[in-house]
Amino acid sequence: MDLKNKKKRWKHTKFKQSFYHACQGLKTMMGEERNLRFHFLAAAAALILGWFLKLTAGEWLWLCLSISFVIINEIWNTVAENIVDLVTDYQYNLLAKKAKDMAAGAVLLSALFALIVALIIFVPKLCNLF
Repeated sequence: MDLKNKKKRWKHTKFKQSFYHACQGLKTMMGEERNLRFHFLAAAAALILGWFLKLTAGEWLWLCLSISFVIINEIWNTVAENIVDLVTDYQYNLLAKKAKDMAAGAVLLSALFALIVALIIFVPKLCNLF
């Protein structure tokens, strides 16, 4: 009669527990995803360069937006890849390939956007230095 209460719950009811699991997810991503580590390294370089060049508030907003966009898309790409692998049991499937390729394409587009933002912000400032 009380079977619902005896099942293991997947939903976390406490904020602290949800926060812990979110941090575990980021830790897993950093440990397992080479591309995410590259994106974080590139982001750190851009942030350091931005600090050195004394960006305006608007430039900081664009830079942080583009960095966040790339990292969030990289995380969703990894989620999509893991779900596809789970569903297909690592067997080749044309639809699985399409899903993975499209998720990777989203990361590529966001990375290109970030590159364009970085060029617009940094090139004029670097040209003024030299």
